[in-house]
Amino acid sequence: MATIEHPNETALVNLTASAAVKIKQLMAEEPAGEAEVLRLAIQGGGCSGFQYGLGFDRGSQEGDLELLQHGVSIVVDPFSAPYLRGAQVDFVDGIRESGFKIDNPNASSSCGCGHSFQVEDEGTGEPADSAGGCGSGCSH
Repeated sequence: MATIEHPNETALVNLTASAAVKIKQLMAEEPAGEAEVLRLAIQGGGCSGFQYGLGFDRGSQEGDLELLQHGVSIVVDPFSAPYLRGAQVDFVDGIRESGFKIDNPNASSSCGCGHSFQVEDEGTGEPADSAGGCGSGCSH
């Protein structure tokens, strides 16, 4: 496991202060030992090809990359890391929109609801094949 503690070098993922506050609040509501780290991942599927996975885990697993930002331990699996490099996780609490928002510079397009994204196929510059609907109710 590699640990990165410098959030401002071209970090794998950047966590905003508002996201960290909300994550710490949510972690405190979980049973002891169940929410030791924030796991950020990508998964196949979604109306644009990939969708984000954001949740708590008991700890890192072999091969995970681990970051410490604003007092929050973040883990990313090695498959997800290239797709998330440079992404920013924010928490928005507004009238129109409330929840976690991921701004990913690797996404060439995303679905209207923001729950899924697509990346360009390396070498071709063309969008990678996408999979079926994201189930979030968006009408991509």
